[in-house]
Amino acid sequence: MSSRDQQSSLLSIGMPDRDQLNKELGGGIPRGSIVLMEGDYGAGKSAITQRMSYGLVNEGAQVTLLSTELTVSGFIDQMHSLNYDVTKPLLEEDLLFLAADFDTGGAFSDEEGDRMELLKRLMEAEVMWDADVVFVDTFDSILRNDPTFEALVRQNEERQAALEIISFFRDLISEGKTVVLTVDPSAVGEEAIGPFRSIADVFLKLQMVEVGNDVRRSISVKRFAGMGSQVGDNIGFSVRSGTGIVIESRTVA
Repeated sequence: MSSRDQQSSLLSIGMPDRDQLNKELGGGIPRGSIVLMEGDYGAGKSAITQRMSYGLVNEGAQVTLLSTELTVSGFIDQMHSLNYDVTKPLLEEDLLFLAADFDTGGAFSDEEGDRMELLKRLMEAEVMWDADVVFVDTFDSILRNDPTFEALVRQNEERQAALEIISFFRDLISEGKTVVLTVDPSAVGEEAIGPFRSIADVFLKLQMVEVGNDVRRSISVKRFAGMGSQVGDNIGFSVRSGTGIVIESRTVA
């Protein structure tokens, strides 16, 4: 594959004047791929997701971001705090933000307050999948709050359930769409998350270490199929109010 073909197969996450994340990831994320971003609570999954979605929109991509943690106003406030102004992309519908409300009997409960089959509803939400890139943050919350998946877990059949979801994702990426899933591995069992690790074209593991009063975060690149240029195998970063993501260090194997 020529360098030009490699670049066209990548979706740039842009913002070279703000940070070096796009460069550190070899020029972007592969078009038509499944990206798994894994990390414990507080590791920075949502911040990286927000940074990627903002950069992609600025580069001309259509993006959907489903959050299980933020409301629309909370998302706008969070992006504003990182100096990522999403007002125009939201108004022009280049960025579609969806809030998955599990706690207040919202869109993911029926009229009687019973939980719906979330994964089924997710897969049937056609407008959500119209975008070039779809982020689900956090995907483990969808799994844990889906009564059908819960029942399969009790029967030790979560791997089979995961494979059915993966089949749906494979159909999407065959159309050139990119799906980015964030997962807290401590929230779901190995049998549930293992299949997603296996099929991910890009597997990023976010880690957080507290050193005294300092919090050090990093992105460990476990797998990166279809990379453009060299990708760092460990990318240090911080999340700064008013600035956004800041790349701090990089090591290459």
